[in-house]
Amino acid sequence: MDLWQLLLTLALAGSSDAFSGRETTAAILSRVSQSLLSVNPDLNTNSSKKPKFTKCRSPELETFSCHWTDAVRHGLKSPGPIQLFYTRRNPQEETQEWKECPDYVSAGENSCYFNSSFTSIWIPYCIKLTSNGGTVDEKCFSVNQIVQPDPPIALNWTLLNISLTGVHADIRVRWEAPLSADIQKGWMALEYELQYKEVNETQWKMMDPILSTSVPLYSLRVDKEYEVRVRSKQQKSENYGEFSEVLYVKLPQMNQFTCEEDFYFPWLLIIIFGISGLTVMLFVFLFSKQQRKEN
Repeated sequence: MDLWQLLLTLALAGSSDAFSGRETTAAILSRVSQSLLSVNPDLNTNSSKKPKFTKCRSPELETFSCHWTDAVRHGLKSPGPIQLFYTRRNPQEETQEWKECPDYVSAGENSCYFNSSFTSIWIPYCIKLTSNGGTVDEKCFSVNQIVQPDPPIALNWTLLNISLTGVHADIRVRWEAPLSADIQKGWMALEYELQYKEVNETQWKMMDPILSTSVPLYSLRVDKEYEVRVRSKQQKSENYGEFSEVLYVKLPQMNQFTCEEDFYFPWLLIIIFGISGLTVMLFVFLFSKQQRKEN
């Protein structure tokens, strides 16, 4: 609808008050309002997006960080700074004082980092985002609830054995805990999940979670290349951390007869030929013995 149509609609609204009453005028003004939104969609207040928390994470139960999205309005960042405030719900403290984020830099853009001096494991935290003095998002948690360890490191593999047919092989995959996780002193206890697949496949196969840092993989094809990755989580938690770097496994082919299909040793033919050979030998023996008797 162009400007002339809007002016005509407004004129009809003014004249309708004399002839049709207030109800007709209200209906026409409602249509005018919709027309204005179609001409100027920026008037739609639903186009704005408030900043929201996306993730709070602790890699080692000693520090944590929280991240949030940008505030967007009509494709542009909203005016006014975004600030994070936090409070610890310590029952020993009479008042719950809100304090501003101690570090907006170390964890990257749109984040707040809490080092060990600001981190308490068992005391619940409440955090909120504010813009122009108003709260736009908030959440509460304990640090032990947001543990997501760093990826395991130093993945490697060793060959255990190759089948007699030379078609399949067994390997053992090993790795190390992330350096940030203090598992030596028992501060953290990690469970690991290993996933593997052939290079040209899209679906990963998952192993059951384990506490050790090594696991065997059985019956891998020697003519295939595999990808292996590992991730970890705090024991009895549901939040896995990021996956490790992918480990590529290419198994050596022990002979030139390995083909796409499994090679089965012809035991049946050997048995048949063996029985036939024994029969022939027995026949020759009896025949020669008969000849001696006749002579």
